[in-house]
Amino acid sequence: MSDLFIIGASGTRAYRTAMAAIGENIANASTDGYARRSVTTAESGASTATMAMYVSKGNFGGTQVMSINRGTDPYLDATVRMTGMALGSSTARLRWLSDAENALNDTGTGIGGLITGMFQNMEKLAASPSDTSLRVTTLDSIGRVAQAFTQTAADLEAVSEGIATEADASVSTINRALESLADINNSLLRAQPGTSAYAQLLDSRDAALQDLTENLNVTISFGAHDSAQISFDGQTLVQGNVATSLAVGSNADGTLALTLADGTALATPANGTLGGLFSAADTVADRRASLDTIAEKFVTDMNAWHAQGVTDGGSAGAPLLSYGGGAASVAALITDPAELATRSANGTLNGNLLTVTSTLRGNGSVEQDWTALIAAHGNLLAGVKAENTTAQGRSDQAVAAREAVSGVDLDMEAADLLRIQQAYSASAKILQVAKETVDSILQIL
Repeated sequence: MSDLFIIGASGTRAYRTAMAAIGENIANASTDGYARRSVTTAESGASTATMAMYVSKGNFGGTQVMSINRGTDPYLDATVRMTGMALGSSTARLRWLSDAENALNDTGTGIGGLITGMFQNMEKLAASPSDTSLRVTTLDSIGRVAQAFTQTAADLEAVSEGIATEADASVSTINRALESLADINNSLLRAQPGTSAYAQLLDSRDAALQDLTENLNVTISFGAHDSAQISFDGQTLVQGNVATSLAVGSNADGTLALTLADGTALATPANGTLGGLFSAADTVADRRASLDTIAEKFVTDMNAWHAQGVTDGGSAGAPLLSYGGGAASVAALITDPAELATRSANGTLNGNLLTVTSTLRGNGSVEQDWTALIAAHGNLLAGVKAENTTAQGRSDQAVAAREAVSGVDLDMEAADLLRIQQAYSASAKILQVAKETVDSILQIL
């Protein structure tokens, strides 16, 4: 008769645990990073017990809870991390390359549009070289181009500074994830596998790994008690309960450099948000260098053209612009309309103006260099947009596949709850029957 009490009691304990797991699932149906819990039960070992010197006894021992399980698939988890890494990289590049495109400002108020307007004003002046108002307009348009170079250089520098700021934030996120993983590793080594606490620690570990891989293309391996071991560029970042921090610095040209906290240089990240920021920083640095080259050429060509001309007073054309080593330093030097060298050396009133097209425009001109710069950046940005769309789709698919295994389906949980409730009631009924039977026997005696 004692078997019935043992079986009934073990059943109620096991199904109470199973109902608690279902309740946990329902309560955390919308919790990010939560993996569905399930309970594994097995026949109690007492049911197979034998006694020495006697034949095997036909005892039944009921059931017992063996472990609390998480509904996860290591392959799907790794796929989500990989696709999230690619999405983080393309998203960062798309955001900052779009900002760089805005900084280049290929509109009527940008460098390209203002250069075209400057040449148009020169053509008008060539038709009426003695018109003082047209001379003023021409000089003003030259000054506006100089200001556009200065503004564009400042805007691109601001983009580089913004990238550096976000890189600092990304590294801070990485360091927090590394420290969190070290703490979780320490707790995992102390926790008992198959328990609810152990499952919670694994949820926290996977969430930290997701944050980490979204920012940096680290190498992940798992050791004792599912503890995570992290490395990057041959350097161990997390081993057991010890974590190593990272640091990021900005170079003079706007590019970035990644190091360990002790200053050890690391390779450029290839993926993740930080990898995307490094790539965007390199691209913007290239754009700034190209802008400086175009600005220097613009100043050199304009001054050379002006020097071949003669003013109304018979003097050779003085420098129109100055260049101090970068696009940000371009400045107009002449404001007096009388100092504009419109004449040719032979005295023709508009002789120098008539050479504008052959000297300043056409093959190898600043206009063509600017158009090439804008086209190159536009093509790169279009490619990054397509890459981001693809990365977003792959990430969504990977998350959906993982959710099919790890996510909580409320309909399924409700059905399981009814089934477990019936089993729990049946186990309680066993106890009730056993009690009534014992009471009847005692009454007979």
